[in-house]
Amino acid sequence: MNYTLNQLQIFLKVVQTETVTKAAEELHLSQPAVSIQLKNFQNQFDLPLTEIVGRKLYITDFGKEIAEAAEQILQQVYAINHKTLAFKGQLSGRLKISVVSTGKYVLPYFLSSFMKTHPGIELVMDVTNKLKVIDSLENNEVDFALVSILPDHLNVEKIDLIRNKLFLVGNTEKKFQKSPYTKELFDELPLIFREKGSGTRQAMERFFNRNNIIIQKKMELTSNEAVKQAILAGLGYSVMPLIGIRNELQNNELQIINVKGLPINTTWSLIWLKGKKHSPVASSFLQYIKKEKATIAATTFHWYEQY
Repeated sequence: MNYTLNQLQIFLKVVQTETVTKAAEELHLSQPAVSIQLKNFQNQFDLPLTEIVGRKLYITDFGKEIAEAAEQILQQVYAINHKTLAFKGQLSGRLKISVVSTGKYVLPYFLSSFMKTHPGIELVMDVTNKLKVIDSLENNEVDFALVSILPDHLNVEKIDLIRNKLFLVGNTEKKFQKSPYTKELFDELPLIFREKGSGTRQAMERFFNRNNIIIQKKMELTSNEAVKQAILAGLGYSVMPLIGIRNELQNNELQIINVKGLPINTTWSLIWLKGKKHSPVASSFLQYIKKEKATIAATTFHWYEQY
């Protein structure tokens, strides 16, 4: 046996994602590189670790056993690395954060300097939909979550980072007046919604319910990026977070349509379960955020004030 830690990591990721393509994406490697390392790893065993049926990759029972062992080995390697850094007086460990999809435009700016200051910290950031974010928080699987609408059923503590502003957005094929439209405009527009459970969807529906707006035509998509591409293609209009459309506005590909009652204002908040005992890494990040959040918001998100 002459396998490497890199091969163990690749094999474990293939097992977790059940595809070479997704494993390559998550590891930031090319698909051929992952395939070669997977083949080299498998060749060291007399029994197959995976098998292809049709076009789908399956993990054999033996492969699952090897994956469990690989995970234990890698956890011990992480522990050794963290202990080495700790003896050097450096902060080390994992920081786990779950982020709603649009939050990927926000949180990296609040992490960048902290991560550069503490290179011994391993960041695990899961970008997913709101339901999964809240589940991971409720199950105590993460240190923090980033949301724009607070969960009703959880007792959480929070730090507010920046405002979240949602506008009615369309492409630039049609010209709209600068003066505010009334809610009757929505009768004319085909609207694109996020999926149920999305924070953007919740904010949008609350606005419609509050203003007694009944939507006749609508399309439902599962990410803000998909909504944005659909708007660019001329499939409809949507109420979207400003944070995710900066480049398209500056490039005159999208436009904000002025409607009475908009924008909807919510807040991007870093939240955690009340009473949670933070690790030294999580505690340090919390202190950093409390101290630096105003400076980061002012320097990175000042463009917000144009809208």
